[in-house]
Amino acid sequence: MADLLSYFENIPKEYRTIFLVGGLSFLTLLESNFPLLNFQYKKIKHISLNLFFTLTTVLINLAGASLILYASIQSELLGFGLLKFLDLPLVFEILVGIMFLDLVGAWLVHFLEHKVRFMWRFHIIHHTDPFVDASTGLRHHPGEAIFRLTFTSLAVFLSGASFGIVMLYQTLSVFFAHWTHANIKIPTKFDFILSYVFVTPDFHKVHHHFTLPKTDSHYGNIFSLWDHIFNCSIKNYKIQSIKYGLDTHMDIEETRNIKTLLLIPFQKYRAPRGSKFSA
Repeated sequence: MADLLSYFENIPKEYRTIFLVGGLSFLTLLESNFPLLNFQYKKIKHISLNLFFTLTTVLINLAGASLILYASIQSELLGFGLLKFLDLPLVFEILVGIMFLDLVGAWLVHFLEHKVRFMWRFHIIHHTDPFVDASTGLRHHPGEAIFRLTFTSLAVFLSGASFGIVMLYQTLSVFFAHWTHANIKIPTKFDFILSYVFVTPDFHKVHHHFTLPKTDSHYGNIFSLWDHIFNCSIKNYKIQSIKYGLDTHMDIEETRNIKTLLLIPFQKYRAPRGSKFSA
């Protein structure tokens, strides 16, 4: 396990890029052969749009990598963090570290993006995708990328996780971002059983339904445990009834225009059906 952490602590950026692109390419291939839904859309054009937002996210994360490293170093220097207090065997330290990073750095910030109006304005872009597939996983406004970077750094400091654990978590997080949005057909029973612990494609698709209350549920990234523990999961959902998009932004021309999408957070707020904030 020590060798595994050492590998991820020193993994070259080129390898991480290959992993990201390779994972996306593999899932895209699966989507073409085993689709959950048969979308009538130009797949290459759709992926290209989402890759633009992926690029902006990557650039912000590269610029903010020093913040994550700083959080890790400060935690180490101060001897501060959950893992320092627990003093676990290495294998459990890795597991608890990944789970804590997932809870604070992914689940909590995602939950707040749905509960804080200012943050929701930026998160809207992710929900406007009418054709949820593997590329949707990294369709985030640059402003939202800053939110997530901040919470990831906070999680690193509070957990006291080593840089190797952080990089392992980041790699898993990228994979799950693609995997949980992939438009692939999975055996229902297998998906259901796995979703008790991990976020699966069917489990996460509920979150992309176009209206409340489904939109405000299933916030998990890697572990679905948090949704079950904090009562944020919907029971007995039917994946066939899910309609993608967001009721306030259903105009297809608007949701595939980069300039329009970038400006949505700064436009007049549109209140969705339900009681999510006020108009």
